[in-house]
Amino acid sequence: MPLTRSKVAVIGLGYVGLPLAVELGRRYSVVGYDVNPSRINELTAGKDSTLEVTSEQLAAATGLIYTDDSSLLGDCKTFIITVPTPIDVANRPDLTLLKKATETVGKYLKTGGVVIYESTVYPGATEEVCVPILEEQSGLRFNKDFYCGYSPERINPGNKVNTLTKIQKITSGSTPETAEAIDSLYASIITAGTFPATSIKVAEAAKVIENTQRDLNIAFINELSVIFKRLGIDTSEVLEAAASKWNFLPFRPGMVGGGTVSASIPIISRIRPKRWDIIYRSSSRGAASMTIWHATQPVI
Repeated sequence: MPLTRSKVAVIGLGYVGLPLAVELGRRYSVVGYDVNPSRINELTAGKDSTLEVTSEQLAAATGLIYTDDSSLLGDCKTFIITVPTPIDVANRPDLTLLKKATETVGKYLKTGGVVIYESTVYPGATEEVCVPILEEQSGLRFNKDFYCGYSPERINPGNKVNTLTKIQKITSGSTPETAEAIDSLYASIITAGTFPATSIKVAEAAKVIENTQRDLNIAFINELSVIFKRLGIDTSEVLEAAASKWNFLPFRPGMVGGGTVSASIPIISRIRPKRWDIIYRSSSRGAASMTIWHATQPVI
């Protein structure tokens, strides 16, 4: 089931969706959809205000069109949803944009269609939250009439070295055939290669922990840097010495959170509190306690 026989739609043209749409648009027929008309206007004019993609790269994507008209999604059978999943002021996950994007896609989903999610979600969200919406909007049956996949985004905004094609991509699908087709699609544009996960939930969980482990480790080093400062010890010298051991992880003091890192722990802990609350408490306390310190103190 090749996914490029008909048009591919990328839903959400922010710092995640745009680079993906551009790379796909160099090889395939792609509809880049965003609800923000001003975003569509600037991209059509060959400019990207996020600075993730150059004007030359936009011009090279000859198979890509930009639109805020959802009716153009009717020509597509493969949909990749890349909308944000932020947290609200109460530190709860907000899946509003994800649900709205899923509703939009569901209206144009046809038999044989495939919907791939890249947004950061808790394990199970694709099949438990998004699939029912797709079924309701389309009138189709999951894994009989349409299929889903999850391939977590790994974009680090502003990083010009580790860009989309240079970062290995996790892929997954709701059936073995779907998983293979999704992996082939991404493998055609990702020069760093792909990593096929055994299930959608495994791929979702991998995204969460790759964010969380970084948050936890930086928060831990931040705590130690405060102790070392009070003891009159240079933290950088301590880390340099510790790094002489072959299996030491070289995390350094700094600000934690940001982007999907700050969203990952609340997403899994607030929706699945009994399973994830210990992880959330340990990480959020370590991160939050250091925010003011590192905003007012030089990091040594």
